[in-house]
Amino acid sequence: MTTHKTGTREEWLAARIELLKAEKDYTRRGDEIAQQRQNLPWVRIDEDYQFETEKGSASLADLFQGRTQLLVYHFMFGPDYAAGCPSCSSIADAFNGIAVHLANHDAMLWAISRAPLGKLLAYRRRMGWSFPWASSAGSTFNFDFRVSFTPEQQRRGQVDYNYELDGHAMDIKPAPEPVEQFAASCGTDAATYSCDRPGMSSFVLEDGVVYHAYSTYSRGVDAIWGMYPWLDRAPLGRNETGIWWKRNDEYGSQPQGRGSCCHSTEAK
Repeated sequence: MTTHKTGTREEWLAARIELLKAEKDYTRRGDEIAQQRQNLPWVRIDEDYQFETEKGSASLADLFQGRTQLLVYHFMFGPDYAAGCPSCSSIADAFNGIAVHLANHDAMLWAISRAPLGKLLAYRRRMGWSFPWASSAGSTFNFDFRVSFTPEQQRRGQVDYNYELDGHAMDIKPAPEPVEQFAASCGTDAATYSCDRPGMSSFVLEDGVVYHAYSTYSRGVDAIWGMYPWLDRAPLGRNETGIWWKRNDEYGSQPQGRGSCCHSTEAK
C-alpha cells in the first residue's frame, strides 16, 4: 500500500484547481522577472575577445552570425579536463533540439569553454552533439564573465562567483564529496575542476557594437536544465539524495530506479 495521501477523483480535482491558482501566480511572476531581465542596462563590450571555432578564429561579434542576440552557455571544460563536466553535459544534451529554433528567431546559441578546440570537438562527437562550440583559450573571456578563476584567486579566497565571494559549495575546503566525484569523472582534481564554473550569458549586437545584457550562474541554470522541469512535475519530484546523473553514454543498458543515488544541486 502506498504511504502517499490518496483520495477520490473529486478530491483530486478540487486540490488540482487550487494548485492551478498557485501555478498561474508563478507564471505571472515569471513573466515579471523575465521583463526585469530585459530591462537590465546593457554594458558595452570593448574588449577584443578572440575565439577558436570550427571555421577559424572569430570575434565575439562574429559569433552572432547575422543575428541580433547571442546566448552563451559557459560549459565547464577547463584546459586540464579530460572530459566535460557531467552536469554541463546533461544540460547540453538539449541544445541540439533548440539551437535551430533559436537561430531562426534572431538568437545564436553557443557553448564556450577554456579547453582547446580539438578537445571540445572530440568530446562533442563522443556525446553526439552538433551545436556550435568555441574555445576561449588564450583570452580573458571566461575570467571577465566570472566563470573561470586562477589557482591564486582560489588560495586567496577571491573567487567572485554568482555575485558573492567564496559563497559556493565548490569553494568549501576540503572539497565536498560531489565535487571530488565530478572532478574525478573529468580526469582532474577538485581544485583544478573548481577553477571553472557553469553559467549562461546573453549579448546583443546593435549598430556594430556588442553589449552584455545578462548572466546567471549556479542554480540559475536550473531553468535551462532540460530534465528538471519534467522531474518537478513527476510524482516523486527531483527525489535527490546525491549524484544520480551521468554523461549520456555512461548509463548502460539498465535504467536506474528509485534506489540510485542522486546529486545535491548545491554542488553546482
